[in-house]
Amino acid sequence: MSESGQSSRLQILRPRRRSADSTRRVRRGVYLLPSLVTMANMFCGYACIVYAMRGEYATAAPFIGIAIVLDMLDGRVARMTGTASAFGMEFDSLADIISFGVAPAILSFAWGLQPLGRLGWAAGFIYVAAAAVRLARFNIQHGGQDRRYFVGMPSPAAAGIPAATVFALPAGFDTFTEALPVLAMMLVPALLMVSTIRFRSFKAFDQTRRKYPVLILVAGGIALLVAQPQLVLLLLAYGYFSAGLIGLAWQRLRRRQHGGIETTQDDSDQPDAPVV
Repeated sequence: MSESGQSSRLQILRPRRRSADSTRRVRRGVYLLPSLVTMANMFCGYACIVYAMRGEYATAAPFIGIAIVLDMLDGRVARMTGTASAFGMEFDSLADIISFGVAPAILSFAWGLQPLGRLGWAAGFIYVAAAAVRLARFNIQHGGQDRRYFVGMPSPAAAGIPAATVFALPAGFDTFTEALPVLAMMLVPALLMVSTIRFRSFKAFDQTRRKYPVLILVAGGIALLVAQPQLVLLLLAYGYFSAGLIGLAWQRLRRRQHGGIETTQDDSDQPDAPVV
C-alpha cells in the first residue's frame, strides 16, 4: 500500500478512536455521578457536625435537610442512568450513617442534651446505634419489601425531627429540667427506626398517572417553605412521624373490627402487617 493510502487510512481511524475515547469518558462520568451526589450528602453531615460544635445551630440544622434531598436524588440518578451497583448501595449507607446518625446526635447533644450529662451522652449513642441498625436491616431486606412502605421509620425522616426542631428553636437549653423533653425527641425516633411499624414511602408517587395535581402540591409546598420555613419543616417532620403511629392505630382498630382479618383493598395483596 502506498504512503498516501496509509495516511488516508490513519485519518479515517483516528476520529473513530477519538469518538470511542470520548464515549468511555462520558460513561465514566455517568458512573461517578451517583457517587458524587452521595459524597455531597456526606459533606452535609460533616458540615452539620462542624457548625454544631461551633454552636451555630441555625446554620447546622439545614445541612441535614439538604442531605435528605441529596439522599433522595442519588438513588434516582443511579436508576435513571443505569449505574446502580453494590458499591453505590454500601457507599450510600456509610454516608447516611454520618448524615442521619452521627450528625443529628451531635447536633442534638450540643443543642439540648448537654445539660443532662451522661444521660445525654447515652441518648445520643442510642440514636446513632438505632440508625446503624436501621440502615443495616434495610440493606439486607431491600429486595423483598413492598415499595409502598418502609418497615420502621426511615433514617432521613428520623433525622428530620431533631433538625426541624433545632432549626425552629436554635437558642437551645441550658438547664436539666428544660433539656428533659429533648430525650423524647431523640429516643422516640430511635425506637421507631428499629421497630416494624410501616411508614408510607413516597416512591409510589412516581407511578401515579395524575402528574399535574402532584406538581401543584409541590409548587404550593415550595411557596409555603419559602414563606415560613421553620413552621413548614416542623409540620413535615412531625406530620410524617405521626402518620406512622396513626396508621398503626388505624390498622389495629380495623383488625379488631374484622376479627383479626384484613379486608382492605390497599393491603389485600400484601403480607400480614408487622407487629411492634
